[in-house]
Amino acid sequence: MDQKLLIELSSDGKNGVRFPACDVEEQKLEDMFPSDYLRKSPPDLPQVSIPEVVRHFVNLSALNHHVDKAMYPLGSCTMKYNPKMNEAVAGMTGFTEIHPLQSPQTVQGALKIYKDVEDFLCAITGMAGFTLQPAAGSHGELTGVMIMRRYHLKKGNQKKIILIPDSAHGTNPASVAIGGYEARQVKSTVEGLVDIEDLKKKLSDEVAGFMLTNPNTVGLFEENVQEISRLIHEVDGLMYMDGANMNALLGIVKTGRAGFDITHLNLHKTFSTPHGGGGPGSGPIGVNEKLLPFLPTPVVREKDGTYFFDWDLPESIGKIHSFWGNYGVILRAWTYIRMLGSEGLKQVSRGAIINANYLKTRLEKVYHLPYTKRPMHECVFSGDRQKAKGARTLDIAKRLLDYGVHAPTVYFPLIVHEALMIEPTETESKASLDYFADVMLKIDQEIDKDPELVTNAPYTTPVSRLDEGKANRELNICWQDMNKGD
Repeated sequence: MDQKLLIELSSDGKNGVRFPACDVEEQKLEDMFPSDYLRKSPPDLPQVSIPEVVRHFVNLSALNHHVDKAMYPLGSCTMKYNPKMNEAVAGMTGFTEIHPLQSPQTVQGALKIYKDVEDFLCAITGMAGFTLQPAAGSHGELTGVMIMRRYHLKKGNQKKIILIPDSAHGTNPASVAIGGYEARQVKSTVEGLVDIEDLKKKLSDEVAGFMLTNPNTVGLFEENVQEISRLIHEVDGLMYMDGANMNALLGIVKTGRAGFDITHLNLHKTFSTPHGGGGPGSGPIGVNEKLLPFLPTPVVREKDGTYFFDWDLPESIGKIHSFWGNYGVILRAWTYIRMLGSEGLKQVSRGAIINANYLKTRLEKVYHLPYTKRPMHECVFSGDRQKAKGARTLDIAKRLLDYGVHAPTVYFPLIVHEALMIEPTETESKASLDYFADVMLKIDQEIDKDPELVTNAPYTTPVSRLDEGKANRELNICWQDMNKGD
């Protein structure tokens, strides 16, 4: 498992590339750049052959856990499976060799796909219009808050507060604050849903809106959503849906009919482009009719079979992306939606719901389930029982790695103590779900017999348990050639 770095494999004279002959007049670097900007010595790059490079990265990839190896039950705003067809389409030269500043006349196919995705999302959600510019879910949240602000400013409303549930995603209050509002928390009931009575106490003419994740972060559908919408609209507030979990509602619920004025989606989850490691993502925002004038510019339009950018939106919040959105993610979403169609998308959500409920049923007698209502796409357990026996949720997550399973999300949502957020997604078979459930039950038995077996895990990974505090405080990802003393 001790993999050498490419620089350690390097030796003088090896070469893995051959550049084509230069087809333009060559110039000296000294004639092109000031001398202060030129290197005094060549960069110390590795000199390696093609087989060495390929083997190096193949061996490294085998050390990582990924969905092509085994189950990935991470509860998050990121899809765990990306159909290979998506990559084939996204890799076509007709898409990879265009530029966002080309004349619209030369990229009509790309603009049609952009417009198609907007139309698809409107049909799926029941919203009147979408912008595909936001580059991630949190960026979408901020865009939604900016649209809220522009709406209230136009009406002359003096709004200062946006309400969020105590189970909200952590980015919600951050987006509210950056958007110039104060975030106020609404309690959850013992069932894990929004406390309507607490909501009523927090309502006033200063409330600009309510940001509601649905299904919420404990995996439950907010069954009182229409009552919540009525209360918010009574004070001229706007309903914002954090649609990070929309993969549970496809073909089942149209958010535009549930009272939401703004709907955010994560294309990188619901429509299958994993963005682990921080990107790329896509967080489109959909709005109802009254908010259409405030969408970011430009908007893609079609007239007489020709697609173009429309910048004539005088009430728009303006441009919120350097170009028009993360097109590669949008393209993958287009491919996914076209492949599945409306019935296929409905099957996605039904499969996710069935899988989550199957795991709930298999594990709830051993792992504590704080909220017992039937979940949607994910179920959130607590590791309190196991902690009382000597092993924390983090220890369970580490031990799962020894069985070839990626850990669920741990310690979120914050309203669940020792949380284990498990999202199997619709792509897992009953056999893989049973394997995961059997491992979870076995780990509980291990804690009964020998807690230290679990608290010292993992044993089979490339590195054993790290000192996480030290790793965070003293992170060093640079390699230094100790022989040279650099």
